[in-house]
Amino acid sequence: MNADLSSSSSIPSTGVNPEQDISRKGNFLMDEGFVYITLGFAVIAAGLIFWMAAIITQKAWPALQTFGISFIWSTDWSVPAEKFGALPYIFGTLVTAGIALLLAVPIGISVALITSENFLPQWVRTPLGFIVELIAAIPSVIIGLWGIFVFIPVFLPVQQFLHQTLGWFPLFSSEPPGPGILVAGLILTVMILPTISSISRDVLRSVPVTLRSASMALGATRWETIFRVMLPAAASGIVGASILGLGRALGETMAVAMVIGNTKRITPSLLDSASTIPAVLANEFAESHDGLHLESLMLLGVILFILTLAVNIAAVWIIQALSLKGRE
Repeated sequence: MNADLSSSSSIPSTGVNPEQDISRKGNFLMDEGFVYITLGFAVIAAGLIFWMAAIITQKAWPALQTFGISFIWSTDWSVPAEKFGALPYIFGTLVTAGIALLLAVPIGISVALITSENFLPQWVRTPLGFIVELIAAIPSVIIGLWGIFVFIPVFLPVQQFLHQTLGWFPLFSSEPPGPGILVAGLILTVMILPTISSISRDVLRSVPVTLRSASMALGATRWETIFRVMLPAAASGIVGASILGLGRALGETMAVAMVIGNTKRITPSLLDSASTIPAVLANEFAESHDGLHLESLMLLGVILFILTLAVNIAAVWIIQALSLKGRE
């Protein structure tokens, strides 16, 4: 009997309660299930995107067979003659989005700094950030109406001054008609500003406090800490916010269609009217019929899809490069 007791006492005890073991297995299964569910949703989302791209490409294929790759750099767009080219619309899309990005990025970063740092009292910073973010909730058609009836009349004297003063420069060489490329770029600036500022603010707030404290402890001033520590540490997030804003600018439709003038031209002057791919789709799609016109509009949609995809791929590369550089 003593031998039995000694042998039983020599068996090591795992110390694991069977109920705890069942609970751990249940948690593991829940974690695995959550992973597979989220993976399924991700695959469905990607599949929907490629499905839409395939449908649009199928509809646009006859136009691509008719015009070939020259559709991209052709400037013709005549419905009666059934001659179509995308270059004026690609030009308008890229220029207006470039103007918006060029203006919105510094303004958005400034707003992010003002609302994340204690330059102003809390009771001023909070409403300011809320008001900027509230712009994103305004429908684009409302912003377009505001652009037509308020912004263009107010901004027209500024355009005239630019033409009279800097008319020798190609960017301001034409007499401003009111609607135009510069107006559309400024309207897009207002529309993408909330995206850039709100994400940049969250990224700046997520920078570890130890980096700020270490910089200040080494004798750096506040602005040196911001420009040499905070902004470089948040660079990848700010780039991501800027690319999201650029994607919004590339695909914006109604507001741009209402203020750009909708003319098929390529001009060096920012004061001239022009058009964009989303604008021409909004203006002509309802009136198009089966044939080359509809197929050419579909081909414009494919080009816009490729532009947006290329921008996002470039953004991923830039963010990864900045992250690797930051780790070094």
